[in-house]
Amino acid sequence: MLLGFNNNIIYNEDTYHIQTEDNGLKNPVIISLLYLKGEIIATQKSSYADIVGEPDYQEKIKRMMAEQHNSMIEELLAGRYTGQGKPVETEEGKAIQ
Repeated sequence: MLLGFNNNIIYNEDTYHIQTEDNGLKNPVIISLLYLKGEIIATQKSSYADIVGEPDYQEKIKRMMAEQHNSMIEELLAGRYTGQGKPVETEEGKAIQ
């Protein structure tokens, strides 16, 4: 299991917290959570089961984690998560409506 990322981002006078973590080899999924006032408002998940065992899999996982985390920050700053309503969950970068 690799160390994750945590950031607080201020957008439209609200402070959002973004957390990305690796669930480990027993559950090879990277999960990013976006919080507003302690409540999860968006989730993004990506499996990395297909790369486990490759010689450089840990470096690939680190890159995947950073890309997913930064993508969620970019989407937040683009206004994707600032509307009122239900949480948005994505898998492999695709929105589930």
